[in-house]
Amino acid sequence: MGILYIVTGAAGHLGSAVVRALRARGETVRALVLPGDAAAERLPKGTELQAGNILDCDSLAPLFDAPADAELRVLHCAGIVSTATKAPPLLHAVNVDGTRNIIRLCRERNIRRLVHVSSVHAIPYQPDGRAIEEIDRFDPACIVGPYAKTKAEATTLVQDAAKSGLDASIVFPSGICGPWDYGSGHVTQLVIDYVRQKLPMGVKGGFDFVDVRDVADGILRCADRGRSGEGYILANRYVSVPEMFEIFRRFTGGAGTRLCVPSWLARAGIPLCALIDRAMKRPPLYNAYSLHTLSANAHYSHEKARRELGYVVRPFEDTIRDTIDWLRSEGRLEALPAGR
Repeated sequence: MGILYIVTGAAGHLGSAVVRALRARGETVRALVLPGDAAAERLPKGTELQAGNILDCDSLAPLFDAPADAELRVLHCAGIVSTATKAPPLLHAVNVDGTRNIIRLCRERNIRRLVHVSSVHAIPYQPDGRAIEEIDRFDPACIVGPYAKTKAEATTLVQDAAKSGLDASIVFPSGICGPWDYGSGHVTQLVIDYVRQKLPMGVKGGFDFVDVRDVADGILRCADRGRSGEGYILANRYVSVPEMFEIFRRFTGGAGTRLCVPSWLARAGIPLCALIDRAMKRPPLYNAYSLHTLSANAHYSHEKARRELGYVVRPFEDTIRDTIDWLRSEGRLEALPAGR
């Protein structure tokens, strides 16, 4: 049968990009989706859909059924991303217990290869001016925020499995953005709010943002070439908030958001912003954790992935242009001017 790729979280932003990349190169793909998830209908034709939940091992059993001559590769993209300062009820269950279940089934079914999607947030910050690189040991106690702690804990589970014989590698994406985001990713929401003139000001600081298509390609490269037990940062470059707004202005012709306040001042406005976000029924763009992230050192090095995997990235400007074009095609930027 050849290689069968199993993709968890296949209906999500990253998971769907991974499925698209696999199908584009003609691979056989089995996609794990939650029962009744309408987003699964958007996956490429020829994708085999398998309903299940990573919290229920019994529901996952059919996911791993395959002919004896098939080489199964599991790309574990399922997870909950959260900037909340208090852990949502399912955060630890999905990110940690779900990963534990996937590891267990990989061992039981003698899976050939596992690539686990962690996050750069699982890696402790370094002092300003020092590039952040891959590390060998992860400690949730050294990490800020519940989401990051779950990613550090899950990463340790995968490392331990690799030490005990499972062929497993880990990737650490930075801030994922780009087209095909049917949810409410941070950059996607920023673009929409900018075009609708709902961003009177920004916050000083920035982060490393990477195109979802480049991360998907990096995951496939890791499946092909990654060393067992090793981790690879899949980042792009640091982008400040003022630079991001300027790129938005360049591609939309908008008036621009020129005022960026210090993070300490933005923190004082968190309660008011929370009320506005709740009234507009949207995820908060800024809270204590996101402000902490924007103000910390976010200069991540993807040199190891470039050297060992052949990982490449596109210019961030191209990512924003393609995101805006995609949002326009989806009818989500009604106010976008025709000219650029």
